[in-house]
Amino acid sequence: MNFTRWSARLPGTQRRAAARTEQAVTADRRGEGSVPAARGERLTDDTPSVPAVDELPVREVLDRVPALVALVHGPEHRIAYVNDAYVVAFGARPVGEPAREALPELDELGLLPLLDQVLRSSRPRTVKSRKAPGGRSYTFTCTPVDMPDDTAGGVLVFAADVTDHAEAAERLRASEREQRETAVTLQRSLLPQELEQPDDLRIAATYQPGGTEAAVGGDWYDVITLGGGRTALVIGDVMGRGVRAAAVMGQLRTAVRAYARLDLPPHEVLQLLDGLATEIDANQIATCVYAVHDPNEGRLVYASAGHLPILVCDENGNVLRADEPTGPPLGTGGWVHTSGSVPLGPGSTAVLYTDGLVERRDADLDEGIAALESALAGATGTPQVMCDRLLRSAGVTAGHDDDVAVLVLQHPARPGPDGDLFRNAALELLGGVEAAPRARAFASGVLTSWRFPTDLHDLGVLATSELVANSLQHGTPPMRLRLRRTDRRLIIEVTDGDDHLPRRRHAEPADEAGRGIAIVATIASNWGSRRTPGGGKAVWCEFTLPRSAG
Repeated sequence: MNFTRWSARLPGTQRRAAARTEQAVTADRRGEGSVPAARGERLTDDTPSVPAVDELPVREVLDRVPALVALVHGPEHRIAYVNDAYVVAFGARPVGEPAREALPELDELGLLPLLDQVLRSSRPRTVKSRKAPGGRSYTFTCTPVDMPDDTAGGVLVFAADVTDHAEAAERLRASEREQRETAVTLQRSLLPQELEQPDDLRIAATYQPGGTEAAVGGDWYDVITLGGGRTALVIGDVMGRGVRAAAVMGQLRTAVRAYARLDLPPHEVLQLLDGLATEIDANQIATCVYAVHDPNEGRLVYASAGHLPILVCDENGNVLRADEPTGPPLGTGGWVHTSGSVPLGPGSTAVLYTDGLVERRDADLDEGIAALESALAGATGTPQVMCDRLLRSAGVTAGHDDDVAVLVLQHPARPGPDGDLFRNAALELLGGVEAAPRARAFASGVLTSWRFPTDLHDLGVLATSELVANSLQHGTPPMRLRLRRTDRRLIIEVTDGDDHLPRRRHAEPADEAGRGIAIVATIASNWGSRRTPGGGKAVWCEFTLPRSAG
């Protein structure tokens, strides 16, 4: 058995060979004067020479190697030799026995098929960091060797102890898992724990962190009831990953809720967010869609900052992609965003989502959006069921390589008795001061037909009177009164052509005006105002209905 080529790689062999070569060269140059005389005198014939590798006793060398060494031969991998380190690690092994019975540790580690591969291919194979019985980890290298008088050949098994490296790697993986859990916990804590549920919409959302890496992304969503029956919906994606992206996401989500309370148009909200994103971190950008649903309009008004298009499926299964208008992402600055709108009538479903749902490395983004459109056209059920079905149709699993956020909202059609709980009535306020008594009479008749209790009827008529009087005094035509009831509240709204928003103030005893808004704020559950497209304003109030109403 020839171990020359293998033993030449043993630790220290190169150093001994180099020493022997250097000695030979020195001896050859003695006559050239390149070696000092004193040194030349010490190099006598009695000086012992360094033995060649072929002259070393191979078994003695292998017995002293700290790595585990075993030699097997033949198709059954019968044991020819194990060194002392192998015996210390796994105990004595009988020579001549097949590996399947005599080397159970190799069988447990799944190395017996590897030995077969080495014999068939005559090529070495290596498996890294396998944990052996006893808890130590080894990297095994199996190398084919020629065996004398054995045509089947043999395999030299060399196992280096890598326990320290394996434990360090496991500590690193544990640290990464801990960091990931921290980031995911932060991400989830910054998302709404429970979505607000408007009167006129059914809404559900889901968030799926990506993969098993230590970092998660900055995907986020929110639902904000604005009052007066209107609802804001927002979804966004902070570029980057990890705790930093999640923290930026949290700041943007908090800012959106604050800006939403101003009841601004969607594009103005994005303008404010754009400036804030630059202040938070000029090097970090985010995409976002902010949309507002008004049940009286039957449309979804939205603005997009570099985000993916909203998809709307009508009651007939036709899907509309709201592509325009779209501005650049938040944090880029210098751009004036604009608002667009898409129909969202009864029976319609809208989907807002982040790129993890539709973007794949091996496919075009438009293909992913088209696939989502097809899935949406055929999806039915509650918003939560639709969220789950859209995730499944896109192939999103726990091992997905990107974060995914999905927000599904339905504007349900309400036929029959349920539809009686959702009513609208409107009156154009024409003429001068005579419009006020006409508005009171209209409100009284409507509220009576809706069978409200007497106290709620009287409060509704009083609120109508004060809002109309305020509009007649401070507003400009055109003016309109609108009453709306849902299964939970009564909403009264007056619009006019003047964009100066009213404010609640303290009226002095001698003041003849200034008490209308204060009265409304006192008797109503909530009130507010906003500017409307075209330069006007809307002032509204709402009353929470008693459970027995309707």
